[in-house]
Formats: sequence, structure tokens, C-alpha cells
Amino acid sequence: MLDAYCWPLSATPRASVALHVSTDAPAFSVEVARDGAERRVVWQAEDVPGAPFPTPEGASANGCDWAPSLEIPVGLDWASGYYTVTLLTAIGEVTDAFFVVRPAADAAPADLLLVLSTNTYNAYNDWGGPSLYTGGTRVSFERPMAKGFLTKPEPIGRMMQATPDPEAMGYRVWARPLGLSDWSGSSGWWNWERPFLHWAERNGFTLDVAISHDLEAHPEVLDGHRAFVSVGHDEYWSGKMRDALDAYTGSGGNAAIFSGNTCFWQVRYEDEGRAMTCFKYAADHDPVIGTAEERTLSGTWSDRRVRRPEATSIGLSFTRGGYSRYGNGVPDGSAAFTVWQPNHWMFEGTGLQRGDLLGEADAIVAYEVDGCEFEMRGGVPIATHEDGTPESLEILATAPARLWAQDEQPSRYAHEPGELENVAQVVFGEVTPETIARVSDNHAVLAMFTRPNGGGSVVNVGVTDWAFGIKHADPQVLRVTENILRRLTDAGPTTS
Repeated sequence: MLDAYCWPLSATPRASVALHVSTDAPAFSVEVARDGAERRVVWQAEDVPGAPFPTPEGASANGCDWAPSLEIPVGLDWASGYYTVTLLTAIGEVTDAFFVVRPAADAAPADLLLVLSTNTYNAYNDWGGPSLYTGGTRVSFERPMAKGFLTKPEPIGRMMQATPDPEAMGYRVWARPLGLSDWSGSSGWWNWERPFLHWAERNGFTLDVAISHDLEAHPEVLDGHRAFVSVGHDEYWSGKMRDALDAYTGSGGNAAIFSGNTCFWQVRYEDEGRAMTCFKYAADHDPVIGTAEERTLSGTWSDRRVRRPEATSIGLSFTRGGYSRYGNGVPDGSAAFTVWQPNHWMFEGTGLQRGDLLGEADAIVAYEVDGCEFEMRGGVPIATHEDGTPESLEILATAPARLWAQDEQPSRYAHEPGELENVAQVVFGEVTPETIARVSDNHAVLAMFTRPNGGGSVVNVGVTDWAFGIKHADPQVLRVTENILRRLTDAGPTTS
């Protein structure tokens, strides 16, 4: 038995990070390395005394409260980044923990700030009890990550699959023989953010790294960076996180969102960021209902009672997207974008023409996707802006997507509404044929907009699986990604 976690999850140089370990081995070794384009070992310890600790009742909600086994001193020369903490016992047991070194206040900022989706890691983490997907409404950051969230064998499985039964999901069939958590296909460092960061650093982009909670606790972490970056599955955001991003883009900062299902659920941090609460589909039972704090309701950001649809910050919403190549969400679709605006700077050097498919080889439009309401005018999609989409939003590419109805996924939605019914209820206040029709014919959307009055630009690709096109070196996906990052950072002319 060997389990571990770090606290805090984010630190600056000169600080320290406590490593909490439970093991029945008498001793273990530790290696800390920055996981980037080049793996750099920065610290090691041998023969650390081991001790077993019980898993407390309610660990998933309240944490483990294990005594620290040692303190990891963060060196002055440790660059901002993701640091993997690998533990090894004499009999070959191995486990991993992690922490992030965020940029110091007096450090020269990198062009890009990659904010890891650690709220989403925590929401799906099923170590020590229920996650937000198995009956929990509060989850703790002070516990180990279940197997598969931080490391995976390659090639990794994917969530996309054609069969609607959750028990036959392609990822879960792949993961179970390896002992990985069923839920680790939906979140974690290894899936999307790691290949993106490796590619970006290999190609000359400079990145600092932070975690979700840093946007609330340390909003100054955005200062000086030319663009905020989100990658993969950035699903859970607090109000102060959104405030920080809105202030940043409103004052001229840019944002590149290579993520899907982004900012769908509102969360509230508790115990100084040690845990977060989200009632999700049970938002009607959130105790803030009927109080002065009702706008912090921990359901969807698009809920009519919250009055702050995520599209106002990021341009798109899962309520107008859904699923692609996953369950009954367009199971036989191309999993690629259809290009509508090939002359836009984003597609420069790709050779794409109107109607061509972007990302088909690597099925980048898969799993969970975001979109917006639009109508066809002059043969191209134009946003209606009735869903909170900013007035300057340009739609550049689309792909069909669907929200699941309850009767399409009976084993998943046995005790809660399907996504289709839930979205109709929270957005419009009732489930009727008319409200269902408003969110039935959905799409993944690749789009961008510019904040008014000298604000920055926000590019949103609207899909979780964009990074698979990067990982597998699709030349057109790589070129579009490079075009976005170079444009948003003013890093010089686009290369051919």
C-alpha cells in the first residue's frame, strides 16, 4: 500500500510543499521533477521513514489529515511548471503526487499562463469516497488522486466511443484491466494538458503554470502574461475565478481556450481552498437558494437564477453543445470541424477551404463540446446572441453535437435528469417541447471575440479533445494552434 498527496498544490519559489504519505513499507524514496518538454529532476530524498495512516470516514469530502512525511523545499531556480512527485518502495511499489510552482511576483512573466484544470481533477477524483459524479456534493483537495489521473500507460484510452451504455464505454473497457479509475479518462494532467505543454515548449512558447484556485486566491498570477490558456476539460469555476479572467481580458489580456465543457458548473471553495462544493443537478437543494447568496448557486453557470452564463466570459457554452462521438451524441459523426471562414487569420497556412474538415484524422471534436445559438445567413452561421454570446463573436467552424436525454442513458441518469432536460430546466425554467427544441439541435463551435473598449481577444475551440490533434501532430491542427498562440502573444510572424 502506497498513497500520497501534496499540500499546498500551488507554491512559489522559497516556499515549501508538504508531502503526506501512507504506506505499510518501512521506508520509501522520493523524486521531484518538472514535467515539461525536457524532464528535469530537481530534488530527491532516500530512506524516508514510512507509516500507515487510515483513510478517514468522509475522506473524499473532508480530506485525509495525514501527518506530513517530509517538506519539499521549492528552490529559487525551479521554473514555474507542473512538478511530479514519484514515490518508490523497496518492493517496487510506485505512486505519484503533484504540485505546481506558480510564477513568483518578482519574476518576469512568460508569454502564456497555462492554468491547469485542477478543480475538474478534484470533481472526478473518486479516491476515498464519492466524487461529484457518484453522489458527493463536496470534495477535498487534501487526498491522493485515484490511479490514472496523473500518469497513464501509453497509448492512452479515450472517452470517445459509439455505444451509449456507460458500462461499455471505450475508455472504461481499456482502463479497468490496468486498475485505473473509471473517471480518470475525464480529467487529469496526463490526458490533454501534458501533451499541450510539451508541444508548446518544444516549439518556443514560454509558459508559466498555475492551478484553478490560483485565479481566486492569487488573481495577480495573471499579471504581465500576454495570454491565459486553458486546455482539455476545464469544467468547474468559482465566481472569483471568473471575476479574475473577466478583469484580465477586459483590460487587454487575451485568452486561448483549447478546452471543452469549459466553465459549465459554478463551485464554491471552502476551508480556505481545501475543498469545493457543487450540488450540480441537485442545485435546488443548495442552501443558498432563497438567500442573498443565491447567485453563488452551485449548479450551472447558465442557470436563470445565477444570471451569468459562461458565454459572457468565454463565448461558448456546453448548454448549446453537448457530446460528439460519445454515447448517443452524434455517434457516427466525422468528429471534425467544418470550416466556414477559411480566409480568417486562424487558418492561414493550413490550405483549408470552405467546407473542409479540420481534425478528422484525430477526431478532435469528440467527448464534450461547447457551442452557441446561431442561424444561417448567407450560407454561414451567425450567432444570435440570445444565449449571452458576446456581440463581436465570429463563428469560424462547427460540428454537430447533442445533449443526451434521460431515456437515452438510463443507467447514468437513473436518479437525475438527462443533460437535455436539465439544460432546458435551468436555462428556461421549464421542460416543454419548445424549450427542449431550443437546445436539441446543437453544435461544437470554434469561435473568437474581442472584449470592447480596448479589451483583449478570446479564442475558444470549444472541444475537450483538441490536444489529441497536437499530440498526434495533425499538421492543420498544429498550424491553427500556432496561429492562435502567436497572434495572441504577438510573438512574431506566423511560420509556414
